[in-house]
Amino acid sequence: MKDFITIATFTYPNDYAILRLLLEREGISYFFENETMIGVFPFYSNALGGINLKVHRKDQIRVQQIIDDLNTNSHLRII
Repeated sequence: MKDFITIATFTYPNDYAILRLLLEREGISYFFENETMIGVFPFYSNALGGINLKVHRKDQIRVQQIIDDLNTNSHLRII
């Protein structure tokens, strides 16, 4: 996990549901740090710094492109 970096931070799990599907479709290695804790205790999100999307360094540019495409070229937006 030492080669994984934070590329985005979300407040709640529903904020990135579409993004998760797109990452899986592309075969990109990722994980969401703090996801379980915030899923159980949603009000801990601010205290824990949110849910961090961690991706491998080699996928950083592709993931950023996916996020940008969702925010600009789609009616679906990442919050």
